[in-house]
Amino acid sequence: MPTAKISVREISRRTGYSPATVSNALNNKRGVSDETAAEIRRVAAEMGYHRAGRLKRAQFVMGRNSGRMLDEGSFRLAVVNGVEEEARRYGLTVSYTTVELADSATCQRELAAIMSDPTAGIILLGTEMTESDYDLFAHCPVPLVLVDGQSDNHFIESILFSNEGSTYRAVRSLVRRGHRQIGYLAGKLRIRNFPLRERGYERALAEVGVQPQAKFRVSLGTDKMENAYRDMLAWLQREPEMPTAFFAENDALAVGAMKALAECGFDIPGDVSIVGFDDVEFAGVAHPALTTVHVPRTDLGRIAVRKLIEQVEQPTEYTCVTHLSTRFVERESVRSLL
Repeated sequence: MPTAKISVREISRRTGYSPATVSNALNNKRGVSDETAAEIRRVAAEMGYHRAGRLKRAQFVMGRNSGRMLDEGSFRLAVVNGVEEEARRYGLTVSYTTVELADSATCQRELAAIMSDPTAGIILLGTEMTESDYDLFAHCPVPLVLVDGQSDNHFIESILFSNEGSTYRAVRSLVRRGHRQIGYLAGKLRIRNFPLRERGYERALAEVGVQPQAKFRVSLGTDKMENAYRDMLAWLQREPEMPTAFFAENDALAVGAMKALAECGFDIPGDVSIVGFDDVEFAGVAHPALTTVHVPRTDLGRIAVRKLIEQVEQPTEYTCVTHLSTRFVERESVRSLL
């Protein structure tokens, strides 16, 4: 009787071909010659291998570089909730692993174990990952979906939010309300999403002939909200020239800055308007309630599960990068100058 216990790595050792080549041959993907694919399938059949008709488990893997993202916990929890809800619908179990990418030897051992089960697909949270980190997943022999990240060097099925376009629309909303001097609250830890958001900010200003001004760009700590508050407080204590509004790269930076502004006697939005990004739970209960960009974090997890299943049940010769749209949520932290 054929059995699914024969792994891709075992076939790789028997044939001498890499796990990636074996996986591509067994899943009818391009990049493998007909002769090589036929040989791999012949050996696999002799060993009693058959490709599972469906997944049994989704492995949620967080690629961690620093752990210094303020809203990482809230963001990750919402994504995990989506993964779990969708996994239940399809009868999948879910497991969780945090991979410390800075520890190369340990990381490679952990990933070898994670990738050894052909019945378990991987949902990889790439919030903190850099381009070089994706090299570790370039030849993943099991289904893989990257969420909140994207590789330029490797074709990996990816789902992420529209960072540049969403920020562009948010800053345009400030422009439509008469704001031209718009500052930028930047996280000191420059994860991939942040430069994309800054590009959207710059594009929105350029359309109305405004150049971003360095004097209105403030770098804030991203490891604790308290540090964002303290960095903003230190900047304000220098009595700088103030813009009429700030865009913050995420809600945690925005709320930390709002606390510092209020402590220094600034009224929000009377003296300065604030716009954030993410719409995490505390954004709606901040004082004043924060105008921000809502990202569908739970849906991100749901879609990731469906993408994993599609890779097994409807394999293709290509991968896709899916950009989820966002929604601008207007609350109380912005006023019109018109």
